[in-house]
Amino acid sequence: MYKKILVTLDGTRTDRAIICHVKELARMAQSHVVLLHVADGWAARTYGQDAVSREITDDNAYLQKIRDEFQGEGTSVEAELAFGDPATEIVKWVEQKGCDLVAMSTHGHGFLGDLFFGTTANRVQHSISVPVLLLRAK
Repeated sequence: MYKKILVTLDGTRTDRAIICHVKELARMAQSHVVLLHVADGWAARTYGQDAVSREITDDNAYLQKIRDEFQGEGTSVEAELAFGDPATEIVKWVEQKGCDLVAMSTHGHGFLGDLFFGTTANRVQHSISVPVLLLRAK
């Protein structure tokens, strides 16, 4: 059913909700998992893949840690780092590389918070044609 699952990570504790859920889903469906984090700091948005910053170093280390966690449980997994606006880069990734499911944690700001902060999940789900699994972090 889900041969390739894209898991978007923002590097915060809200990631744990989707990580735990996708581990079980991927095991049951024997899915390949792609972990995607979009670096969106000044250096990342300005220099893209050529960016060198503490943020990029930390983001890569975080992705490798989560990748190792999935691999340690026998899941086929890869990790990718993109650069720029998270929603734009996630949509671009789905359009260019394809997947059967996009899995995301949401912060659950609520209506007013979403108005002020925007919502990556909302922008993504309305821009792609594959199913999107949203889990609200506790």
